[in-house]
Amino acid sequence: MSQPIDQTMQALKEVTINGVRLRILRGDLTEARTDAVVNAANSHLQHGGGVAGAIVRKGGRIIQEESNRIGFVPVGKAAITGAGALKARFVVHTVGPMWGEGDEEVKLRSAVRNTLKLASERGFESIAMPAISAGIFGFPKAACAHIIVEEISSFLGSEKTSLKEIDICLMDADIIGFFEKELELIGLES
Repeated sequence: MSQPIDQTMQALKEVTINGVRLRILRGDLTEARTDAVVNAANSHLQHGGGVAGAIVRKGGRIIQEESNRIGFVPVGKAAITGAGALKARFVVHTVGPMWGEGDEEVKLRSAVRNTLKLASERGFESIAMPAISAGIFGFPKAACAHIIVEEISSFLGSEKTSLKEIDICLMDADIIGFFEKELELIGLES
């Protein structure tokens, strides 16, 4: 089922991979009307800054309270909570790597794949995600865009999924350009 784009969102580019629509949107992730939004979380699920802080500010304290009950999530893994007052139904908290901690590419790939697996296990049809680790975790933006798009494409080409729509919600002009370029490359391949 196609989810309407919130009025604050602008669709920039899209491709279809094995029947799943992958879009780049300019806008606020916390406004996404999807089954789940993806939170770029830290391992302790303490949502103070960046995307995580914005999700809790808009969705409410219940998201932090549910996260506290989960506790620790290793880098590359994901957990799920309700979405409080957000337009989405759930929040998938995925822990991407901090740049400089070592093995960052493998960890980011794992975070993306585990997010998609968890969404599929839950039967979600739509998710919205940020540029995991590219904000306050310092992952280089071009590499982040390449890895995320490549991992989504790989997952959709090899795994059974309930997902029909994956939106990557971005606000930074530089990173939008990197993601658009990656989608153009995917479009050329299909």
